[in-house]
Amino acid sequence: MTFRWTTAIIPGLVIFSICASAQTAPLAAVNQPPPPTVGQAPLYDPQQLPAHRGQIQQFTLTPRGDIDGFILNDGTEVKTPPHLSTEIAYAIRAGDTVTVHGLHAAALPLVQAVSISDDATGRTVLDSGPPSPGLIEVQGRVRMTLHGPQGDVNGVLLDDGTVLRLPPPEAARFATLLQPGQVLVAEGTVVANAIGKVSEVWQLGASRDQLSPVEAPAGPGRGLRPPPPGGPGLRPPAPRP
Repeated sequence: MTFRWTTAIIPGLVIFSICASAQTAPLAAVNQPPPPTVGQAPLYDPQQLPAHRGQIQQFTLTPRGDIDGFILNDGTEVKTPPHLSTEIAYAIRAGDTVTVHGLHAAALPLVQAVSISDDATGRTVLDSGPPSPGLIEVQGRVRMTLHGPQGDVNGVLLDDGTVLRLPPPEAARFATLLQPGQVLVAEGTVVANAIGKVSEVWQLGASRDQLSPVEAPAGPGRGLRPPPPGGPGLRPPAPRP
């Protein structure tokens, strides 16, 4: 059986249409309640896409060591985006039987996964796209300072478990604000996954009205980041060198 898939582009939206060269049986999972999921659900129900079920033989990795897919025991290669690497590592294991919904290649045993469900635990990983590149505001009370291998302060841990990271020279400049018990406001890029939440700080202050830019780490072409336009909270990404 072969599949042919095409894309139709509408402003702000890409719709995938899938046509089968032979009639396929309806998927039993379509009408079942969705299992617990990791991450934000996509706009469209991935269970409407073709399903493939099998046992994970081994994971495949990028040169950096991120999971970018896995191989099933029938030889099918399943591709996943690197930004799901952590969620996949915590949700499924080699040897697990999974159901994958996604786009099937026409002439290869290859699937671009949109959702992956562990049949035993019901845990599902959904691809809702990479994290937003915008700056996000984080507020909280400092629980403790964090250090690099040489003992230099390079961030703090907030009471809610969020980690804030900034270069050691800037941590020294903001030392008073980074003391345990201090309440602060930070703006920067945020990564949140199954392990936790971390922000690379671009601006820092005791309140929104007192935010000061944080200088980027030393390196070629690096310098003071310009403050982003607009109000506090989620903002358009500031240009980075």
